[in-house]
Amino acid sequence: MKTNENGLIPAIIQDWATKEVLMLGYMNETAFKQTLETHLVTFFSRSRNKLWVKGETSGNYLELVSWSLDCDEDTLLIQAKATGPTCHTGTTSCFGEVKPTSFDTLRKLIDTIDERFTIPKDGSYIQSLIEKGLPKIAQKVGEEGVELVIEAMRSEPELFKEEAADLLFHYLVLLRAKEVSFDGILDVLSGRMSR
Repeated sequence: MKTNENGLIPAIIQDWATKEVLMLGYMNETAFKQTLETHLVTFFSRSRNKLWVKGETSGNYLELVSWSLDCDEDTLLIQAKATGPTCHTGTTSCFGEVKPTSFDTLRKLIDTIDERFTIPKDGSYIQSLIEKGLPKIAQKVGEEGVELVIEAMRSEPELFKEEAADLLFHYLVLLRAKEVSFDGILDVLSGRMSR
């Protein structure tokens, strides 16, 4: 890792799921080591001349997911999970708001399902499925698949979309119940594309 004359290296922070660039900060060797040890992104503040953990004041932390160096080894790319707005203005990114994509919605749904499996929430539909167990979750996927096929034979696009959404939702719950990541399914599809 190559630092500048002040012992700093620029660190581009990217949302691990959406790939949106959240901010740019600087790290010295100590900040980088602390980030690796605590998994909380830590910078060196050039204006205050000291380390600062992003979120230590606001509570909007950046949790380290992965890191890499660019080809010249003089810039860091940090992929992180943001626990709130990254920018002090209240926006997700310091570079302005980016219109959410369909994949942002999918990622948020996957995160919500994962959260229900790790932190139960009484009264939630996902929680009721979890409590009924894997056989019921698998059965719901089958039921929703049949309902989607039935709607495909009809001429009501809105009902077809509703059933397609129901099937996708229950499929994602089943993946989580089987401890299979959606990214793992995408990897299988990606492998098939190269054939």
